[in-house]
Amino acid sequence: MVRWGVSDPSPIARLRPKKAFGQNFLVNEGAIRTIVDAALAVPAPRLLEIGPGPGVLTERLLADGRSLWAVDLDPEACDLLQQRFGGPPHFHLLQGDAVRIPLPPGEAWSVVGNLPYNAATPILARLLTEDLPWQRMVLMFQLEVAQKLMGEPGTKAYGPLSVVAQLCCRLTRLVKLGPGSFRPAPKVDSAVVQFDPREDAPTLAERRALLAVLHRSFAHRRKTLANNWQGGLLPAALERAGLTPSLRAEAIVPSLWLAATRCLRTNHPEVFPS
Repeated sequence: MVRWGVSDPSPIARLRPKKAFGQNFLVNEGAIRTIVDAALAVPAPRLLEIGPGPGVLTERLLADGRSLWAVDLDPEACDLLQQRFGGPPHFHLLQGDAVRIPLPPGEAWSVVGNLPYNAATPILARLLTEDLPWQRMVLMFQLEVAQKLMGEPGTKAYGPLSVVAQLCCRLTRLVKLGPGSFRPAPKVDSAVVQFDPREDAPTLAERRALLAVLHRSFAHRRKTLANNWQGGLLPAALERAGLTPSLRAEAIVPSLWLAATRCLRTNHPEVFPS
């Protein structure tokens, strides 16, 4: 197996970044070390890397010895990864879209990834709403997305992603990175967020129902709940669920969203997609 040091530019130089795949390859040694150390700090028996690209994280993760599954949509990246790491029996490569590619069932994952900016949100939504066991996720996002994940009620950043993520996980921002940490340099800053599951997280069915409620409620941020739910729920139904119809969605804390969703599932199942 051919190997390069993580700081050696050869793997990145061999892979042409493609705008269509949202590729910006991480070259910041400190960030690489932070991501890998956080992902390996839990005892999950399997590792899942999303968007490995040229493999700067992959090499470090493989050295741990656990089974590593790497998912990448780029055929050229998959060819390079196979050349670099195809020898060890604990390396498994899946070519496809991380939003929908089937993942092997089994024991829990530690999930790591420098997510492509153009698919980060749907990838995270999948990880949070499907039956995919994980003990920790350490994921890179565009800074704006990371801020939304950690947004507080009443702020512009707060939205459906904030509510679901905060109800499901304890979130920690590990590092903020400027454009110079990547090749090619993006036009925005980035951030690495660590996700640890909450013991009191809602069930998968509740998470999917919660998203349906949130997307309807936040459809027009400047409108009240009553206006956003016209044709779906009467103000009286919102009130019974604990949601004041005259409020905007951004004013409501995550715990109240979950309680309201549970009430609506019981009393108004017609508003949820089958």
